[in-house]
Amino acid sequence: MEEVDCIVAGAGVVGLAIARALAMSGREVVILEKAESFGTETSARNSEVIHAGIYYPHGSLMARFCVAGRRALYDYLETRGLPHRRCGKLIVATDADELEKLGGIRARAARNGVDDMELLSAAEARALEPAVHCTGALLSPSTGIIDSHAFMLSLLGEAEDHGAMLACHTPVVGGRVTAQGIEIETGGAEPMKLRARLFINAAGLGAPALARRLEGFPAARIPGTWWAKGNYFTLAGRQPFSRLIYPVPVPGGLGTHLTLDLGGQARFGPDVEWVEEIDYEVDPRRGDSFYAAIRRYWPGLPDDALQPAYSGIRPKIVPPGAPGQDFMIEGPRDHGVEGLVNLFGIESPGLTSSLAIAEHVAWMVGQ
Repeated sequence: MEEVDCIVAGAGVVGLAIARALAMSGREVVILEKAESFGTETSARNSEVIHAGIYYPHGSLMARFCVAGRRALYDYLETRGLPHRRCGKLIVATDADELEKLGGIRARAARNGVDDMELLSAAEARALEPAVHCTGALLSPSTGIIDSHAFMLSLLGEAEDHGAMLACHTPVVGGRVTAQGIEIETGGAEPMKLRARLFINAAGLGAPALARRLEGFPAARIPGTWWAKGNYFTLAGRQPFSRLIYPVPVPGGLGTHLTLDLGGQARFGPDVEWVEEIDYEVDPRRGDSFYAAIRRYWPGLPDDALQPAYSGIRPKIVPPGAPGQDFMIEGPRDHGVEGLVNLFGIESPGLTSSLAIAEHVAWMVGQ
């Protein structure tokens, strides 16, 4: 059995950020990825938004890591010249009841450390975005967009520059906790048995299932698994916005919002579709319900302008309708197993938070 210092299971954006941080600290790192390349699941199937940290409960890991991660991410992208744009976002109210909620959203954001949000009148909002319809809005200047693939490629390159190795087509099929370390078995064309002094479970959608395959790990420390599929639709033709447009949040989600890619194309979504299997097909009929929601803040949306684009799946650790989803990051001090860190429920804002999560995990294992 081959001995290695650190294994990171999962080459999504969070796994790559952790691998980079560990490699830069001088540790030997092997990244195991079941797919044909890095970042092919949740990390590649999202809105590519750099979130400010507005909505998350104060003191939650999501709030803490989003705010710290956003600052670290902008610095990382700017110093390396990686593609991104700090375009800003409008959260728009479209009636009197929603208008009253804007102050509360701003106050929550301020508690989280987002101190640059501006309350705008309807006229001030239209001066920024003439096509928007609203009774008032919040401007978030710190929100932006990113090329997630370029970011992940940079993380991988820096990890490899410090000695890390990525093995694709290499799923973790089983393992066990031993006094000498975490022993794992991999599948693929060249199955291996490895023993690691440190094992990081950053397997995203598959993280709880991977933890269940580790003999000797306490099952009570593994959360349940639910998958929330989000479908996106793109706009056929030109769009009139230069900023992201979000409605006032509704219970259970942020509503049907408009985001932009770095090429300026508009996309709408995601909606929420609870699924039991990973399936990325987008049902064109789901777009029918988008029109009324979008026209509340953009009455000029043409008929038949939405086209199915892509979907992503969020790794939920609470069931549908349950409050309290937060990142769950546990190490030996939490579960009692030396040399093991599990990351569960790393959904949005995981991309924005990735550098802060990596710093936290590096701190955990260095204690």
